[in-house]
Amino acid sequence: MNNPSDIQNYIDQVQPLCRGVLGEIQAEALRCGLPIVPPVVARFMSTLLAIHRCENALEIGCAVGFSAGLISSCLPATGCVTTIDRYDIMIERARENFRRLGIEDRVTLLEGDARDILPTLGGPFDFIFLDAAKGQYPVFFPDCLRLLRPGGVLLVDNVLQDGRTAADRCEVTRRQRTTHTRMRAFLHEASHTPGLESSIIPIGDGLLLICKL
Repeated sequence: MNNPSDIQNYIDQVQPLCRGVLGEIQAEALRCGLPIVPPVVARFMSTLLAIHRCENALEIGCAVGFSAGLISSCLPATGCVTTIDRYDIMIERARENFRRLGIEDRVTLLEGDARDILPTLGGPFDFIFLDAAKGQYPVFFPDCLRLLRPGGVLLVDNVLQDGRTAADRCEVTRRQRTTHTRMRAFLHEASHTPGLESSIIPIGDGLLLICKL
């Protein structure tokens, strides 16, 4: 039997990167070590969005704008993306990438801390992608549920934290224990909240897929 790394290498070889300018941004980010979702997660997102047709999407954690560009490419012509980031260097790169993609009129980039911005939003959103400060997921979660329409989908990235989430607390370094505790509490809450269907998907660094019933 192949080990997990062999399987991942095979998947990466079979499934291509994105096409066109979005693929150029993806390749550049991967080459330079910039923070974007890995190719297997990008492919999952695009497939999910093809199935779950939506018009109005929210992203928490824009980084260089790759995921917002990917989401935008999967929406109809009338669709729009709202994305949030607090880091100037990422905001500058994201705005440049939105210009390259020609989606400046379809993406609204809100600058600042998501903890301050989320309570001001009204929604509803058909799709929310959460990929921000991992220790803040429990803080963001109530607003995500408030903003998500019934039948909407919330996708959360990096929930397994290189396997640390599944490890015992004593096996995690002291510096990482707060995030470890908060992530485990978040996953438990998301998995046991009435009115939600959720699944933890062990691809990339772990995805949590939630549907609001």
